[in-house]
Amino acid sequence: WQMTPPLPILERRNWLIHLHYIRKDYDTCKAIIKEQLQDTQGMCEYAIYVQALILRLEGKIQQSLELFQSCSILNPTSSDNLKQVARSLFLLGKHKAAIEVYNEAARFNQKDWVKKPPMIPLCKHTHDAEEQLNMALQLNKHGMTYMMLGKIYLIQGNTEKAVEIYKIAVDFFPENTELLTTLGLLYMQLGKYQKAFEHLGNALTYDPNNYKAILAAGSMMQTHGDFDVAMNKYRVAAFTVPESPPLWTNIGMCFFGKKKYVAAISCLKRANYLSPFDWKILYNLGLVHLTMQQYASAFHFLSAAINLQPRMGELYMLLAVALTNLDDADNARRSYEQAVQLDEYVFQGLHLFYK
Repeated sequence: WQMTPPLPILERRNWLIHLHYIRKDYDTCKAIIKEQLQDTQGMCEYAIYVQALILRLEGKIQQSLELFQSCSILNPTSSDNLKQVARSLFLLGKHKAAIEVYNEAARFNQKDWVKKPPMIPLCKHTHDAEEQLNMALQLNKHGMTYMMLGKIYLIQGNTEKAVEIYKIAVDFFPENTELLTTLGLLYMQLGKYQKAFEHLGNALTYDPNNYKAILAAGSMMQTHGDFDVAMNKYRVAAFTVPESPPLWTNIGMCFFGKKKYVAAISCLKRANYLSPFDWKILYNLGLVHLTMQQYASAFHFLSAAINLQPRMGELYMLLAVALTNLDDADNARRSYEQAVQLDEYVFQGLHLFYK
């Protein structure tokens, strides 16, 4: 028998570097890389490449960029090296340079769809992004590409086109829970609750812990007054995302719907702690305190909400109710006037607070 020829010195430890990298044993991986680079006088492309990947994972973007550039010098025709250079430039905020490098990478491999999606966040105009994504879809049908193209249409305000794209995507990828959930959420926004529930249900069939789908399905049940069923959904989501502000907001408003106001405030305050600049949470806190006739607390939260969202008439209307009950007639009148200026129909719900 004949002995297998030894690996060239430049590649001798590549398999070991790869093994420790995919196991996420980065300390051992870096030690082996150091030995390999010493033995090869810094000429091992793969060792430098993996070292750059690790540095980027550690947040050392500039250092990783310099190493990826070294890889490109060692192997100037590698589109993978150029893609990593472009990615690092993008993370450093050097968008124009990143686009130039992505285009250079595209010259070496015209059929690589992966070069198209990373360029989308860099495109100044949505039309350019749309064009890049459609080119990527011609090369290869991929769920991420459909997802990004749908987002472009949403940015353009073309919800109908976004729905059509996501419907096509779901036909190609019927088990992609992100696509199913996104399409379900769009149907919710359009008021097509039956279709929304169908797609969200399919998403939960493939991934019972998909918290986005759980929150969306729960909110639909909550809207229709099925508070207990919604709460059961939220309990499942709480195991996956216990620190989610929307989750605690929805739980709080479930308690509000069940007239358990103290529990509602407790949940909403937790949501506010997790997301202190979310005006909707502050709005809900103001509403619950107003319902409990705790007008000073209601004033506090509604004022904070108005600072964050000064163009919503309903907030001024609720603030005026709180001020009226605090015997501040002048400021109450000003708030009512501001509410009417922003929304002439704002008083339709006012009678609720005087029953």
